[in-house]
Amino acid sequence: MATHTLWVLVHFFAVVVFVNRYIGGMLLRVIRGSKWDETVEGYEPTVTVVIPLYNEGAAIHDTLESVLASDYPADKLRVVCVDDCSTDDSYERACDVARRDPRLTVRRNAANIGKRLSINQVVRDSASEIIVSVDSDVIIDRNALRELMRRFTSPRIAAVGGWVDVRNKHDNWLTRMQTIRYWYAYYVMRNIEVGFRRVMCLSGCLTAYRRAVLVELEPVLESRSLLGQPIKYGEDRFLTRQIIKAGHLTTVALSARCQTFVPTTLRGYLSQQLRWRRSNIIDYSAGVGHVWKLNPLLAIHYFSMATVILVYPIGIYWALLTGKFYEAVALHLSILAFFGFYYRVRTRSWPREQRVGGLAYIPQSIVMPITNALMTPLALFTLDSSSWETRGSGEPAQQAR
Repeated sequence: MATHTLWVLVHFFAVVVFVNRYIGGMLLRVIRGSKWDETVEGYEPTVTVVIPLYNEGAAIHDTLESVLASDYPADKLRVVCVDDCSTDDSYERACDVARRDPRLTVRRNAANIGKRLSINQVVRDSASEIIVSVDSDVIIDRNALRELMRRFTSPRIAAVGGWVDVRNKHDNWLTRMQTIRYWYAYYVMRNIEVGFRRVMCLSGCLTAYRRAVLVELEPVLESRSLLGQPIKYGEDRFLTRQIIKAGHLTTVALSARCQTFVPTTLRGYLSQQLRWRRSNIIDYSAGVGHVWKLNPLLAIHYFSMATVILVYPIGIYWALLTGKFYEAVALHLSILAFFGFYYRVRTRSWPREQRVGGLAYIPQSIVMPITNALMTPLALFTLDSSSWETRGSGEPAQQAR
């Protein structure tokens, strides 16, 4: 009886999440119509782009060049690259770019202090109205900064994130699978949050913040720890939630695109998923105290997601014990095959190099149950880890989410 009740609960919360993320979000988009993606023309504030750097090697050159090539007034754009004690030649490569463009300043920390503290230092020293965070393995589109600024339509909007696309889409089956997952994360799964201007996680790959808000929240950001241990993972999600908790609004601009590397091996992918799962567990738990004050639809969405993260792995173990695992995989496969088809229809007009085949999403039907069953318990027992996980694993660094 107990196991049957558990299985019913797993399906119930999964259905709630599905309805909120896919059906509810799409309906909300239709209802809001032209107000869905409001923009303002002529807003050109002073901007400082901050790029935290650690062991990126040659990739930092492309990142810096893409930012400096932005279609944004040169006299209003400054770029600061902060090297957090790299052990390779990243610092020298960044300095080489700086010698050719006076808008770029390269700093080097005296000790390794992490991404968030590096950004906080630049925020304190900057006089710009807007701070833009760009990860060190990312390239941004030429119009990305301008598109971000166009979404600051109200003083209440404190942060605007861009669309994080995959840079190495066609490397192998794993990167193709992640390409579709990233597309859904931005084009479908965040719809309900975008509709209420409460996007709960803006990626540090490309996000613009009002400097005044970052200064306001600095004491909270500087003291983040768990059980007395400073933690460096999930900083983007933590910052976004603190912005919303303080009463500000957040949104995304799909026309502001950046591209980042994703893991090409299962080892790198699992490390990434472990870090993300820790971040999810901590942040969903911490958000319980204030998210209920938001719109009821947002609160239901948030609490359902938090419940699924913890209950879903139990359901997987139950399916294994009762011989229903293959049945669960078959259900996942049919759903994800439809998702792959929908992705293919929506991207059919894109250039071939910018999209992948719809069948590329099918491996997720096996990968998702396995990663959920393994990563959630492991994350629960390693929440106080200060490791970056993907750093030093032989994979390109992945900062999103």
